Formats: sequence, C-alpha cells, structure tokens
Amino acid sequence: MSVTGNKTPKGLPVESKDLFVPPLSDLSQVLQEGLAKNFSTVEVTVVDCPDLREKPWTLAAPGICSRTRIADVGGPPYLIPLPDLSKFYSFSDIAESAELPGGFIIGAGAGSSKFVGVNCEMMANLVIRSEQKAAIATKIAKVNEEVLKVSASKRTGDKNFITCMRHTLANFYGEDKPVGLGGVFVIEKGKAKIHIMPRFSETPLKTDEDVNNWLRFYEMSAPLVCVGVLESHDPGLDLRIEHFHCFSDHGEGGHYHYDVTPDEVHYTGFFAVAEKIYRIDRPVATHHVGRD
Repeated sequence: MSVTGNKTPKGLPVESKDLFVPPLSDLSQVLQEGLAKNFSTVEVTVVDCPDLREKPWTLAAPGICSRTRIADVGGPPYLIPLPDLSKFYSFSDIAESAELPGGFIIGAGAGSSKFVGVNCEMMANLVIRSEQKAAIATKIAKVNEEVLKVSASKRTGDKNFITCMRHTLANFYGEDKPVGLGGVFVIEKGKAKIHIMPRFSETPLKTDEDVNNWLRFYEMSAPLVCVGVLESHDPGLDLRIEHFHCFSDHGEGGHYHYDVTPDEVHYTGFFAVAEKIYRIDRPVATHHVGRD
C-alpha cells in the first residue's frame, strides 16, 4: 500500500510502501539455490542474531531485527549532473519519518560536506537519541530475533555478492512481491573494487562514463565490513536498489562494487527482512546515471 502526502519534521515529502515479507526459511532456501550458481561454496541459514557490536562487525547496536525498515533518502539526481549543495538530512528526522524514533540506523550514503569539509562516502552506524547507546540499542534491536546468515566463497559467476542475492530474489518473487533486505556482511578474504567520491564535480556529469571518470577507484583488502540495503524490485519509488558501503580497522573503505579475487574471496553476512520502505525527498527530476 502506498502512502502519499506525509512529510518529515523538516517538511520533506515522504512516501511509503509495504514490502513482501517471506518466511526466513523460504528465503534461506531461495538464496541458497541462487547463490550456488555464482559461488563454489554457499551456506544460507536462519540463526539467532549474534552480538554485532563485536569484531569484525563493530556495529553500534547488537542486532538488526524487529520492525525493520528501509529508508531511501534523496538520490543520485541530487549529485548528478551537478551537486545540489542545499541537500542535507538529519538522522533523527529520517528515523522519525520511518516511524522508528530513537532507532538504530546502518547503511550507505554520502556524508555531510559541511561537517567533513569535502565530498565523501558514509557508512551510517548509530543509535539515535541515546545517552546509553548499548542499553537502548539492546532494547530496540531485540537481539534474540532471527536473521539470515549468508556465507559464500570462491566466486564462479560474474555477479557480485549483493547483486546475485538481489537477482535471485527478483527472479523468484517477481515484480508484484518486492522483497527488501538490510544488514551487514564482511569480506573476510581477498580484495574488492571500491570507489570514493572526490571533491564535487565542477562540470556536469551526464553519462555513466562521466561518473566513472570522476570517481576514484581502488582495490582494498579484507577484512572489510559492509553495511547497506537491497530491494529485489523498485515498487515505483525511484530507488537505488542495492547500495553497500565498507569500512575497516586498517583505514580503507568506500562504496562496494565487487570482489577482484574470485578464487580467494569469502563473504559472511547477516540480513534482516524489511517490512516497509520509506522514500524521503524523492527527486522530481530524475535519471538513472550513477546508480551502480
């Protein structure tokens, strides 16, 4: 069901749609079969969520379950062809707009250039409005809920870990049952292609080739912790349907593209199924440049 006409506390438009929530047992079987076509070794199981504050995950809260939602805020049309430097968003406003005030937020986005001083990649990982983050996060996250644990190694196909999962869900559930997953995975072995946005472009970026020439690409080494979301289909909200950013203890991080050491790579992730998606400040003038 679509909800229109709502606004954030700062007056930005908010739309929402319910997502299809299949049983985790069904999802585990679907992803097991789909990932097996792209990786030599795959194991997808339903498990109690571990304490994700521990290494290598190092998240701000122990779990990723209970009233799980996806918020897609702004989008590439506010950056490309030229940046709209008036666009800044509050995590508190986003949490309230997703009907989870005080909640736990993880995911991929662009950091505040006003705060950082330059254009940058962001790995959101925080609990909103909390003086005692661990205590409140434990209450919100409900660590005893179940999640999907997905392990895959030795890539044999041409799809990256997340794209393979997304295509598997899209092919199985179809366009009329969009499924959204959010969570965290670790590239435990190998290297990955990662990009970092440099300073804002002073010339219009009109094509994907323009964007790729502007971005700075790197090969970064494991372990890399990646947070973000994926949707099997866009239910008419102009989404970026897969988006994960990585960080590490060794000072490397950015926007995840794919691994570059297929024989060596090993992924392990924990994912929760989203009940609903909230589209905040959807660009009126849109395009599909820079969505990779």
